[in-house]
Amino acid sequence: MTTTSPQATDRTDPVHTQLQYQLAVFARRMEQVRTSGGGGVGVLDRAAYLLLDRLERHGPANVKALAEALGVDSSTVTRQVAPLVAAGLVGRVQDPADRRAVRLALTSHGVGRLTEVRDGRAELTRRLVAGWPPEEQRAFCALLARFNLAMESYTADQQGQ
Repeated sequence: MTTTSPQATDRTDPVHTQLQYQLAVFARRMEQVRTSGGGGVGVLDRAAYLLLDRLERHGPANVKALAEALGVDSSTVTRQVAPLVAAGLVGRVQDPADRRAVRLALTSHGVGRLTEVRDGRAELTRRLVAGWPPEEQRAFCALLARFNLAMESYTADQQGQ
């Protein structure tokens, strides 16, 4: 699969058609990198990575809070967390505000695994954009963050309808 489609080479084609194609290629490539190990990136699927990252950045949380933060159902978080608990990456801790409730927390093993995967992904990203000027790297990051925020807002609006 190449990154240019017949439509993308046609300057009369709307940028939105070209962009949607490039996003589809991007999603395919990301999955290929993940399943191939990504040159040392390590296999940790997207959902697990985002859950571990959220717990590291924001501390222990209950399933409902994680679900809201990640924009998924509580049942989805419960299903995604089960293998992380089994692998010792996430543990259950007592909620200090309600001793009957539990929160999910990153374990020291989880911190180590997250660091390993994050470092591997960062190194891969460095390699992929090594030939880009630093200002283009920063611009790409800013635009991708802006695009992700627009998608988050769109999803929230659709769920509110």
